Amino acid sequence: MKYSEMEASNVGLGQSGSVYSNTQDNLTPVNGVFVAITVLDTAKFTVLQPEGGDGVKFASTTTASTSGTGDGNEILPATQEFPQGITIFGRYKSITLAEGSIIAYIG
Repeated sequence: MKYSEMEASNVGLGQSGSVYSNTQDNLTPVNGVFVAITVLDTAKFTVLQPEGGDGVKFASTTTASTSGTGDGNEILPATQEFPQGITIFGRYKSITLAEGSIIAYIG
């Protein structure tokens, strides 16, 4: 599909739709990727898989450390909480919640 300059800008801002989730189901957009995730109720994730990468890995203990490379393969503790009200920006092809609720915007 060919977009005008304005339409392309809108898609990049998540105006292709959104998905609400408060379950542990895997979320994968049919077309595009998730471009932003707004946390409605404090959330923990088991999967945050960026487009073109293996994704953020979540360890089973709180003693995990990050790789520090910024390559999209950081290790975060499974207990890592994302507080209510924040928005995480990126290009994610797959999201799975461990707990909480989110709105994921498709772009």
